[in-house]
Amino acid sequence: MKLSPSLIALALSAVALPAFADEPAPDPLSFNVGAVSEYRYRGISQTRLKPALQGGIDYAAPNGFYVGTWASTIKWIKDAGGDAGVEIDLYGGYKTEVAKGLTLDFGLLQYYYPSNKLNPSANTLEVYGAATFGPVTAKYSHSTSNLFGFADSKNSGYFDVTANFDLGDGMTLSPHVGHQTVKHNSAASYSDYSLTFAKDFSGLVLSGAVIGTDANKVAYASPVNGKFMGKTMLVVGIKKTF
Repeated sequence: MKLSPSLIALALSAVALPAFADEPAPDPLSFNVGAVSEYRYRGISQTRLKPALQGGIDYAAPNGFYVGTWASTIKWIKDAGGDAGVEIDLYGGYKTEVAKGLTLDFGLLQYYYPSNKLNPSANTLEVYGAATFGPVTAKYSHSTSNLFGFADSKNSGYFDVTANFDLGDGMTLSPHVGHQTVKHNSAASYSDYSLTFAKDFSGLVLSGAVIGTDANKVAYASPVNGKFMGKTMLVVGIKKTF
């Protein structure tokens, strides 16, 4: 379940700025690799509060269309009795500026867990739409399949608002709030929040995020050790983009 730094980076690069005659056009293909102290998605730990390795490839065409893939090590599938140690995300969409300072982004995102063996399957397909004005992005994601293995959860939705404030010298501050609704399962529905500080050192980004939720502590407890997977924690990360 892809955390949003990669998707945010993709969205920011999806619409190329006009190139000056004496400047080379930006490379539409980019790569990223990184590691985090734990992998949180929509506030819930995917790695039983343990570290994860991550990486992705993005292609952003000058006309606003983009495609990409991203992967992370995970633990929750095996903890639930399945057999997948990795999550692979496949996505594509279109982003365009419709008015000065206002951009719209629409796309499709497939979460794939190879041989996950869960019933219902953890594989999830979502469509999404986002609007960005200034530093603020509001986004809605809608599942067209069951949501991450929850039975009878088709048409679940996630709405979130994220702001990205440029502090200068490569530093950004990003507050975020979101709400996940799980169809026909109110006990699994919850809200999440985070505050992320990041520093870019010429493509090497160091980050720290305080992340938490109001999720049900029973519904989101690890079946391995009983620990709550939505507890408030500081998550640190490092990512290199090239």
